[in-house]
Amino acid sequence: MIPEAAISILSASGRSREARRLLAFPQPPFPPQGGAYWLDDDGRPLQDEPVWTWITARTAHVYGLAHLAGAPDARWRAEVALRGLRGPLRDERDGGWFESSPSRRTHKTAYTHAAVLLASTTALRAGLDITGELLRESLEVIDERFWDEEAGMSRDAMTRDWSSTSDYRGLNANMHLVEAYLAVPDEVSPLARQRALGICRRVVAWAEVTDWRLPEHFDLAWGPVLDYGIDRPSDPFTPFGSTPGHGFEWARLLAGASVEGSAKDAAWLREAALSLYDRAARDGWARDGEPGFVYTVDWEGRPVASQRLFWVAAEAVAAAEVLLKLTGDPRYHDDRRVWWRYIDEYLVDRERGSWRHELDLGNRPASTIWAGKPDLYHAYQACIVPDLPLSASVSEGVARARV
Repeated sequence: MIPEAAISILSASGRSREARRLLAFPQPPFPPQGGAYWLDDDGRPLQDEPVWTWITARTAHVYGLAHLAGAPDARWRAEVALRGLRGPLRDERDGGWFESSPSRRTHKTAYTHAAVLLASTTALRAGLDITGELLRESLEVIDERFWDEEAGMSRDAMTRDWSSTSDYRGLNANMHLVEAYLAVPDEVSPLARQRALGICRRVVAWAEVTDWRLPEHFDLAWGPVLDYGIDRPSDPFTPFGSTPGHGFEWARLLAGASVEGSAKDAAWLREAALSLYDRAARDGWARDGEPGFVYTVDWEGRPVASQRLFWVAAEAVAAAEVLLKLTGDPRYHDDRRVWWRYIDEYLVDRERGSWRHELDLGNRPASTIWAGKPDLYHAYQACIVPDLPLSASVSEGVARARV
């Protein structure tokens, strides 16, 4: 028998082993009222961090996927996270979800609500929310509070009581809303997929103008603000410049969307996915003489923040795997082999668990952007996507694979 440690992460058995290892990342007792902690490098609650809704939602999503796939011990972890979304993280007075508990109750964001919507779609498919109540509620809140019908996009942030909205508009929240909308079953809301495609059309139009380097930040009228964040180039959510990792993420989402719906939609979605992938790979990979993906580049493609973040590499290999399925082009096979080897050598933390969330220019562990290891979502999906049928959403792919 081959020792598990010797099984390559490039193989299906190696990825399956890595997915199981990620799920077993040391977990302390969960928050008493439900939810999920921000974990440190060893899997313990990070001091001074509240229970974040986006982390809780992603925890529910990941363990919901694992339960749907038949993983033991996944159900109770998903249910504890879902209890947090139904309990202390939910605003019973004004509706919607807080950013975190017990703090961060002054405003609400589309990014967080998109995460709740994604978790609720997975919960429905995995049989963890049989009535679909959480899914219906999250759809209603997004529809009534965040969705801008005239723009065909989501607003970004509002005050707790919904009385005013931020002038900032962002692509990150809309990207995750596309992911969540594509996961909503048509019988629950046929409008969700239409909205996802509408957002994608606008994004592709912007990308064509900017040579496929996606603008991330916009003003109230959805005009790109290309110097936004220039004073904080390493911000974890709103950095300056273009983010190659999001190029890969959009490529994965567009490729998945292309397998559903009309042939006319499939054509432009596919071509845009290929273009976004190519730009992200050229801008991001080994730009400064060292392996790994830089975090951000400027509008001429020069690296700005050279930190290597785990989620960028995870989205890169996931996009390569999806485009290999979509096109059969061997260049995606070549890319995936190089990038999985990088992940295996530098990011997989076999001593302390999970993946190292940030490395410096020399691929040494760092924490200038991310402290600890709060997020299994990107890494876990990267491990399971290669072995799923190409679908509009990961949860749909898992469900089809189980049939």
